[in-house]
Amino acid sequence: MAGRTKFLLDESDMPTSWYNVVADLPEPPPPPLHPGTGEPVGPEDLAPLFPLALIAQEVSAERYIPIPDEVQEVYRLWRPSPLYRAHRLEKALGTPARIYYKYEGVSPVGSHKPNTAVPQAFYNAAEGVTKLTTETGAGQWGSALAFACAQFGLECEVWQVRASYDQKPYRKIMMETFGATVHPSPSKLTNSGRAILEAHPDSTGSLGIAISEAVEMAAGNPDARYALGSVLNHVLLHQTIIGEEAIRQFELAGDTPDVIVGCTGGGSNFGGLVFPFLREKLAGRIDPHIRAVEPAACPSLTRGKYTYDFGDTAGLTPLLKMHTLGHEFIPDPIHAGGLRYHGMSPLLSHIVELGLVDAVAIPQNECFAAGVRFARAEGIVPAPEPTHALAECVREALRCKETGEEKVILTALCGHAHLDLPAYASYLAGDMVDRELSDEELTEAMTTIPAR
Repeated sequence: MAGRTKFLLDESDMPTSWYNVVADLPEPPPPPLHPGTGEPVGPEDLAPLFPLALIAQEVSAERYIPIPDEVQEVYRLWRPSPLYRAHRLEKALGTPARIYYKYEGVSPVGSHKPNTAVPQAFYNAAEGVTKLTTETGAGQWGSALAFACAQFGLECEVWQVRASYDQKPYRKIMMETFGATVHPSPSKLTNSGRAILEAHPDSTGSLGIAISEAVEMAAGNPDARYALGSVLNHVLLHQTIIGEEAIRQFELAGDTPDVIVGCTGGGSNFGGLVFPFLREKLAGRIDPHIRAVEPAACPSLTRGKYTYDFGDTAGLTPLLKMHTLGHEFIPDPIHAGGLRYHGMSPLLSHIVELGLVDAVAIPQNECFAAGVRFARAEGIVPAPEPTHALAECVREALRCKETGEEKVILTALCGHAHLDLPAYASYLAGDMVDRELSDEELTEAMTTIPAR
């Protein structure tokens, strides 16, 4: 199989269950807390935002959750997705390492996000919900939910972070083509948006602000619910179809990963690839090194505090124990809009605290350099988000070049950049600026974390 490039599964080989890593962890993650009482939240606390089926998945300890037939039917529009061996990148780097990437850009919206958007739309429609509200950073999640709502006859209203709304107008057009209504965030349509604009009229926005706006609108409409594209347990659960497919494809390749690398913003793409492999590692069947990569401008895992904090800027959500920079932190408007979130998935944060995963932060110029190198070798222009994982893959491959090790490296190429090309224009013109948080900025941001 040394010369084979694509490892493909038949539709009949598509996994029929999602994997819940909570079942195999040495200790369960801390629960979300009610901000008023400090007690663990119950189903009644979450019911204004999510359907009961998703609430059950959020707190489930079952190892496998069956994928409904209706969801599998939509999945088959693009799943199973291909696993590629990056022969040309290996040659360009002159490395003895073997590099594989699981490519999620084959979905209708060009990213991994429909893996959870489709089931979220399905479960909401099944319980009589008629409208979903959400936030989006780069626009990939908003596009995915708009697509999913179109499949199940739901209205979709999206608050897109202002920086990305301005940088990525074609994402807005895609969402509107699928039938969604799109607003820049912060907006004047919500109390939380108006408060931000009053204090910061030129705000570039953040995912935390956009979440506040979408949650506020859903909570005030009995026929609407809120849908989240990352962070929560049920979202990462749905994404595990990526890793489950990849395990079967590595069997076809006759190979086993030594290093698994993924980009992290809220954690869904990373968890989706890694969690099934982590199951195998915990069972002693394989022993890969697992690494999360985040932007240096928004380093929640590498420089954040592991504590309870709000998932949104206005403090409308339950308190989540996670690595956080403070819920009022507004990241620099870097081009990887999907990674501009103040916190990290509580489940992934817990796994990092257990020492099962480590993390690095990389500035965006190095990431885009890796993206260009990958595009020129492999022919796919990667979205800004996975360029972070590619940058670490390049680092690892070059380390192998120095040591002569023939490591097997796996990453998730979670989307293409066909609608993100202005970011590459900035890099190619030499206009892209790297910015890391100073210790003073970090300290100030963390003052917003609730005392506990």
